[in-house]
Amino acid sequence: MTDDTPAQRVRGACEQLLAAGHDVTFTAVAQASGIARATCYRNRDLRSIIDAYRARHGEQLTLTALADRIDSLAPTLDALAEKVRRHEEEIRSLKRARQPARIPRRSRQAD
Repeated sequence: MTDDTPAQRVRGACEQLLAAGHDVTFTAVAQASGIARATCYRNRDLRSIIDAYRARHGEQLTLTALADRIDSLAPTLDALAEKVRRHEEEIRSLKRARQPARIPRRSRQAD
């Protein structure tokens, strides 16, 4: 495969990925073709080939594949939610620190 042009290598990688039931992604194509991912992005011809395969075949997700993707996103979502909670607590803490101390008013008693 070393005599093939980069375009031929990218097409071959896309075909292999699809035949194996994998998604056509820039990372996967780069690994399968032996071409750097950055090159796949920057080279307009290579990018258009990959985009064409992605558009033509789309993402054909089965229920199992969809469940796997959701499961893989859950830890990321949990980490993001924890980060948001920490930031919200930090904002509340900063707001409390900025507020002047409140002195309770004495109630007026009837004379």
